Amino acid sequence: MIPRYTRLEMAKIWEPENRYRKWLEVELAACEAWAGLGEIPRKSLQTIRKKAGFDTARIDEIEKTVKHDVIAFLTSVAEHVGPDSRFIHKGLTSSDILDTALALQMREAADVIIRDMDDLLKVLKDAALKYKNVLRMGRSHGIHAEPTTFGLVFALWYEEMRRNMTRLKASREVINCGKLSGPVGTFSNVPPVIEQRVCKRLGLKPAPVSTQIIQRDRHAEFMNTLALTAATIEKIAVEIRHLQRTEVLEAEEPFEKGQKGSSAMPHKRNPVGCENLSGLARVMRSNAMAAMENIALWHERDISHSSVERIIIPDSTILIDYMLARLTGVLRGLVVYPERMLENIGKSYGLYNSQRVLLKLIEKGLSREDAYSLVQKNAMRSWQQRKDFKDILARDPLIRKRLSAKDLHSLFDLKYYTKNVDYIFKRVFKAGV
Repeated sequence: MIPRYTRLEMAKIWEPENRYRKWLEVELAACEAWAGLGEIPRKSLQTIRKKAGFDTARIDEIEKTVKHDVIAFLTSVAEHVGPDSRFIHKGLTSSDILDTALALQMREAADVIIRDMDDLLKVLKDAALKYKNVLRMGRSHGIHAEPTTFGLVFALWYEEMRRNMTRLKASREVINCGKLSGPVGTFSNVPPVIEQRVCKRLGLKPAPVSTQIIQRDRHAEFMNTLALTAATIEKIAVEIRHLQRTEVLEAEEPFEKGQKGSSAMPHKRNPVGCENLSGLARVMRSNAMAAMENIALWHERDISHSSVERIIIPDSTILIDYMLARLTGVLRGLVVYPERMLENIGKSYGLYNSQRVLLKLIEKGLSREDAYSLVQKNAMRSWQQRKDFKDILARDPLIRKRLSAKDLHSLFDLKYYTKNVDYIFKRVFKAGV
C-alpha cells in the first residue's frame, strides 16, 4: 500500500498557487527590509501587507501578452495592492525572486523526502532485526558463494540508505540559499542588508557571491543526491526481483487480494512494484545529468537552465517521494520464505565450504597452490556428479591423509558463517541489538 497523502503533499509544493505564494513571500520580506531602512513609508507597507495577493488565472492571462512570468505576477499583485505596489520589487531582478523562492520550495520538498526516508529506515531496521539469524545463501556473479543471513542484507540496505539521508540533509543545506543582489549580483540597486534581512526572515543563507542567479552546482548536488537515493532503491528492488524468480523464490512482493499478474496466465505473480522502481531510477539518473548540464551558463547567466529545472526538480522530488513510499510498502508486505533459503543452500552440495577446506589444508602444511588444486578438483567432481561435497572429500586419499573425519565434520558447520553477525549489527545499529 502506497500512502497517497504523501504524493499529494509533494505535488502541492510545485503547484502554481504555492509557487506564486513563495514569490509573494519573498517580495513582502523585501518590502519589510526596505521599510526598515526608511525607503518604503510605513503606511505604504501596511497597505502592501494588507492587500498583497494574486490571482493565478489572471497571471496566466497577463503572461499571454507580456510573455514574462514574473512581470505577469507583479502586475496581478499590483492590481490587488494599488498605487503602493510601486514599492514592490524595488531594486530587484526576476531571478532574485525566482531563485530565492525556488530554494523555499526545494527545502519543503527535501523535508518531505527526509520524512519518507526516515519511514523506510525504520522498516529496514525492523526487518534486519527480524531476519538477523535467518540463513540464506550469499551469491557472487549470481552463483552460490558462502552463507550469510537475510538480516545482514537489510542491515546493508539500512546503512546505505542512512548515507543517503546524510547526503540529503547536507544537500538541503546547500540549496537552502537565497539571493537578492540585482541583475549581475553586484548589489547595484539593492544594498546587501536587504538580502541579509530577507534571507534571515525566510530561514535562508545568503549566497556569498552570485551572478544574476544562484549557481546551479547547488541544485545539481541536490539532484545527484536524489539520483543516488534512487540508485539505492533500485539496488533493493533488483535484489527482490531476483529473489522472486521461480528458481529462487526466497522472497516476493506482497500480492494483494484481487490482484492479477497477467492477462494471459492466471498463475503469474510478478514483481511489478520493484520493476516499476527500477524503471523510475533511470529517469532520476537522467534528470541528475540534466542538472549537471545546467551548471555551465553564458556569462552572468542565460536561461537555458530554466526550462530544464522547471521539469526536472518538481518531477524528481515527486518521483523520489513516490519511490520511497512504494519501496516502504513493498518491504512492509514482503513475503519471506526461510525454508526455501535453507533448501537453496542445499542445492550446491556443501560446496560453499570450499574455502574452509582450503584454509584447513594450508594449516596442515600444504602450499596454497596445491591445496587450491586439490579442493577445486573435488569441488568440480561434486558439482558434476551432483553429490555431497563432504562425501567426495572423504573418499579422496590425499584429503584423508591430511584431514580426519572429525576435521571434515567441523568444516561443514553452518553456524560458522554467522559467528560475527552480532559484531556487524553492533557496528551498523550502534546499540540495542
